[in-house]
Amino acid sequence: QVQLVESGGGLVQAGGSLRLSCAADGRTFTSRGVGWFRQAPGKEREFVAAISRRGDRTYYEDSMKGRFTISRDNAKKTVYLQIESLKPEDTAVYYCEADYGTLGLQRNKNDYAYWGRGTQVTVSS
Repeated sequence: QVQLVESGGGLVQAGGSLRLSCAADGRTFTSRGVGWFRQAPGKEREFVAAISRRGDRTYYEDSMKGRFTISRDNAKKTVYLQIESLKPEDTAVYYCEADYGTLGLQRNKNDYAYWGRGTQVTVSS
């Protein structure tokens, strides 16, 4: 099993930055790709970014390119999401997920096996 715990969210003013962390427990973590999703109130959960098991490949939703950076440190069993120039529309619960152990980069929530409980990001204007 893989257990994921997100942290780093909070209240921040527009234009600021946050680095979200996803700490993992489980020996198979380094064999799994990881994705970040977010869900705003009243909205569907949407894909943000994904990173391969080795961290050598990344994929971003087109609208997320530029301000979002995903990375991972397998020695620490942690995946990060750096967000720059935060906007009010970035307000959401952010989730990290581990996939089924694929070589690819998944953007569909159904292609992920394990989910964290999320961390709240609130951006004020």
